[in-house]
Amino acid sequence: MIVGLEIDGAGADPAAWRGAEVDPRAILTGELALRAVQRAEAAGVDFVTLVDALEAPDDVPDRVSVRLDALGLAARIAPLTERIGLLPAITVTHTEPFHVQASVATLDHISGGRGGWVAEVSSSAAAAAVVGRREPAPAAETWREARYVLDASRQLWDSWDDDAVIRDASTGRYVDREKLHYVDFESPTFSVKGPSIVPRPPQGHPVTAIRANTPDALEAAADAEVVLLPDPDLQAITITRLRASGAGEGRAPGDCDGLAIRHSGPLVLVSVEVRPHVDGVDGLVGLIEGWAAAGADGVHLRPGSLELDVPVIADQLLPLLRERGLVGPAERGGSLRGRLGLVRP
Repeated sequence: MIVGLEIDGAGADPAAWRGAEVDPRAILTGELALRAVQRAEAAGVDFVTLVDALEAPDDVPDRVSVRLDALGLAARIAPLTERIGLLPAITVTHTEPFHVQASVATLDHISGGRGGWVAEVSSSAAAAAVVGRREPAPAAETWREARYVLDASRQLWDSWDDDAVIRDASTGRYVDREKLHYVDFESPTFSVKGPSIVPRPPQGHPVTAIRANTPDALEAAADAEVVLLPDPDLQAITITRLRASGAGEGRAPGDCDGLAIRHSGPLVLVSVEVRPHVDGVDGLVGLIEGWAAAGADGVHLRPGSLELDVPVIADQLLPLLRERGLVGPAERGGSLRGRLGLVRP
């Protein structure tokens, strides 16, 4: 099974930052997140997601009311890690698709082929006010637009051939202009001519994930490669529906690091908040085995406290899952697509 881990401030528990083990200043220097990601990488976690939104966090007493930009945080972590995938959340509703894809491609370059993103939308007036370029739109409309953004991004990543950069010092040519292509993409709300300003990412296409927390998001999830399913109660019907869609990028034939890929369509990970330092790991192992039996491709763990729960996940949960043959070896390297069994486009 694939194992993902969520990085959200000091943890999913809003009070996590108040623990005696936490230096609150480390949240805004990125040290807390970096330490958690490095622990997760050493234990064999496949990727981390980094939470973000255009809206400012609610100003509630006793809660952290600021956050770091997820993409910037991922860029800080990338050079200090080697194997783990990095998927920052990026809201596509008010941001320019051209700049979004260039940012994700840049992350893939600086991470050596471990980049991706969690595509998010926003229908709130607060987010619209932050940017100020358009009025808020209904959720269904924003997710329809998001699907166009995903399509445009992939076309822009393909607008450079793999060998377009030639670095020919004798002629002073850095790129072969014949290997850059216009995309001339048109949608109901935006158009992009291209080509991209960033060379083709090492993975061809960085990994695209969607959090399927609404019916509209679930419709868009058929265009993603990884689906994060927040509600375990809906897992069985959702997994079946996504399997039937047959969408998403192709899977590598046969084994991927010893984990057989047996279906088409996006990979589906059941997401759940965990507190193993309080609840223990035995029950969590049983739940994960049940999700595996139900057809889930993996789990997306949301630790209540990064400082308390990630060490337990790393030192106790992952070794137990490995003993039972549910996860691969911790030392796996290579690209994120290869690690997840996704064919490079």
